[in-house]
Amino acid sequence: MLSVFVPADSALKKTKAEDLTTLPDGAVWVDLFNPTAAEDKAVERLAGIAVPTREDMQEIEISSRLYMENGARYMTATLMCHSDTDMPRTTAVTFILTGHRLVTVRYDQPKPFVLVETKLARGCPSGITGEMVLMELLDAVIDRCADILERIGADVDTVSHDIFEPESERHGNAKRYSQILIAIGRKGDLTSKVRESLVSIGRVVTFLSAVVEGVKWSKDMREQLKTLQRDVASLTDHASYLAGKITFVLDAMLGVVNLEQNNIIKLFSVMAVVLMPPTLIASIYGMNFKIMPELEWSHGYPFAIVLMLIAAIVPYWIFKLKKWL
Repeated sequence: MLSVFVPADSALKKTKAEDLTTLPDGAVWVDLFNPTAAEDKAVERLAGIAVPTREDMQEIEISSRLYMENGARYMTATLMCHSDTDMPRTTAVTFILTGHRLVTVRYDQPKPFVLVETKLARGCPSGITGEMVLMELLDAVIDRCADILERIGADVDTVSHDIFEPESERHGNAKRYSQILIAIGRKGDLTSKVRESLVSIGRVVTFLSAVVEGVKWSKDMREQLKTLQRDVASLTDHASYLAGKITFVLDAMLGVVNLEQNNIIKLFSVMAVVLMPPTLIASIYGMNFKIMPELEWSHGYPFAIVLMLIAAIVPYWIFKLKKWL
């Protein structure tokens, strides 16, 4: 789908391009969402740029993601998608600055695009350009990453509380432990995706800072660019901190599971030791020897029972005395 954004009445109006032969006058943002081959060729012809293919956008080399060609600046970043669901994923988005027009190529729907589109539809600065739209998009992407990291931090704190300060008894909670491990794994995966997105955004901002020296950008935009750099650096550090915290929580959870298993094994070991002497006594009196004095004794059976009970209680009392139980 090809969408064109044109300034009108102090707002950025969205129009769907029905005629692929011309672009509206004053269009500052051309958004290609899951474009067809015809739309790609139309934008290439009208904007004088080469639209990268989906395969080109998946390249991980810096030279394939950040470069200049025929006066246009190509920047491909990895953005988060569906972070509010159980199946978050990342998608490659290409930003192309040619003249004062921005062309975006994407194959998914990152939330910052919707937020910026809604914001600019309510109102935008006079004389808005593609560079200003790009700054708005990058700022929204960074804000979105910050929101996700805040949510991850709160969720990890909740998981940590469930591990170290459980409201119920620990024993017999295998299902709860399984749910905690799944939650930790999901938060770790989401954190790694956010960090990947922040690293790619940081590269885009650094690339813009390098090429902006030869471009007449306003002082406010240059300051905004520096602010974006600082935000990306701080959020990347915070993502690394959360990754370390998640690793610690995972190790703690595995330690708790090991303690549970050790307690169970210890119980079986103690029971085996406690029942060993009574078993020995029962085995002795179960032998088929002809001469066994106790067999002719009228109190032999109660005597054997009492002897087995004493043989079971004494080891248990010794274990309790040494605080092994």
